[in-house]
Amino acid sequence: MKTKMLMLACAMSGFAVMAGCSSPSVIETREGNQIMTADEPETDNDTGFVEAEKDGKKVQVNKSDVKSIEEVK
Repeated sequence: MKTKMLMLACAMSGFAVMAGCSSPSVIETREGNQIMTADEPETDNDTGFVEAEKDGKKVQVNKSDVKSIEEVK
């Protein structure tokens, strides 16, 4: 019984750590579109795109088309 409780406690703390690492964000474009992302978007200064992951796929938005990027709380 103690082993099961210990394993459960370890699993719960692992999930909490993983959830704490992600910071979902919303990218709002100048056209008014909103893109929900799983993690904080990164800006690639070489290409001029804002890159993020949405539904397991890489999304790129031209930096000049981005109105704002806000973290979802």
